[in-house]
Amino acid sequence: MVYNRKQSKKRKPRRRFGAMALTFLIMALSWIVLSGQFDPFHMSLGVISCAIVAWFSSDLLFPPDSRAAITGTWFRFIMYIPWLIWEIMKANVWLMYLAFHPRMMDKISPRVIKIDSNLKGTMSRLTYANSITLTPGTITVHVDINGRYTVHAIDQKSADGLPGDMEHKIAKTFGED
Repeated sequence: MVYNRKQSKKRKPRRRFGAMALTFLIMALSWIVLSGQFDPFHMSLGVISCAIVAWFSSDLLFPPDSRAAITGTWFRFIMYIPWLIWEIMKANVWLMYLAFHPRMMDKISPRVIKIDSNLKGTMSRLTYANSITLTPGTITVHVDINGRYTVHAIDQKSADGLPGDMEHKIAKTFGED
């Protein structure tokens, strides 16, 4: 067997200009909308920050998979957002009920639970952790590399809803179902 050194070398992934440019554009628009500062100093900081983020993380937003899969994922993610907003609104109503209940101290029973998730991808796990935290009454405390989540819940009802529909919807969004 002949050993060929060129075949055994791992090639560095090439930076894709389109993905970096699109990441830069998304970050720059977010910077402008959220900062509200239009003087040269703040704008130059924004450009530098967006360029650094685009350089290091463009492959997170736009992985080097096929473009059709990415487009489908973005479309499914946009469709996931209204469902998440609805869940956030329902959780807000539940928390208002808890906060204004005459026996509030009896109803609130904080707990830390551990959840084993079936999600495999980094972005799907990140989205799941952020979705849990965005939903009032629950906070993601820790996520390990194997997909085990540690979540603080304000009461039993909030804890019982996990993993539930949210994990299934995220798996479907990122094509992991």
